[in-house]
Amino acid sequence: MKGAQIPTSQPYPVQPGMEAEDAKEELRRAIRKQRNLRSPKQRAQAESAIADVVSSIPEVRDASVVGMYAARAGEPATGMLMELLASRGARVLLPVLGTGLARDWADYAGPEDLLERAPGRPPEPGGQTLGQDALKLADVVVAPALAVDTRGVRLGQGGGWYDRVLTHARPEAKVVAIVFPEEVYDATERPLPFEQHDHPVHAVATTTDWRWLTA
Repeated sequence: MKGAQIPTSQPYPVQPGMEAEDAKEELRRAIRKQRNLRSPKQRAQAESAIADVVSSIPEVRDASVVGMYAARAGEPATGMLMELLASRGARVLLPVLGTGLARDWADYAGPEDLLERAPGRPPEPGGQTLGQDALKLADVVVAPALAVDTRGVRLGQGGGWYDRVLTHARPEAKVVAIVFPEEVYDATERPLPFEQHDHPVHAVATTTDWRWLTA
């Protein structure tokens, strides 16, 4: 890619009067397009930085069990973070999507165990599944996002999977979303569209820092 620059602009194709779902779809398209501008080298650098930042969050650092996810292509990569947490002795739980809206979890057993079991799905572990209530074991949950605003509103990929599974987390378990720096939106100026079923997050982490949100 010519003159590979790390994207710094913040897409916001939200117009007054837009329905929330239409606004979400416009944002998803714009953010995915911008994510695709990152080079493989930039993605590798981001993966290392994300591992450092997220593992420094006290709730993540001290957790015995972490609900995590294996990133898909284009998402901020989480492989180094999973390895780091596992090396510290944490149990890492990863989603297993199943068919339809089925929700399940399984233990992370190393990168060689992760496979993309259907096109477009995130890599999943191949071990025994633990049931949807396994997320209750997690002391903290690290969730994917396309964007997060300062109210704690999270823009997901559109399937609603995480909005449903997060209802199974313990009430005291903090939820941390991972995005790139330009995907953190000021809710007073550029609020993300929100619907009743959307599950807020408590914190956001990027390649540069992390912060608590007013969820």
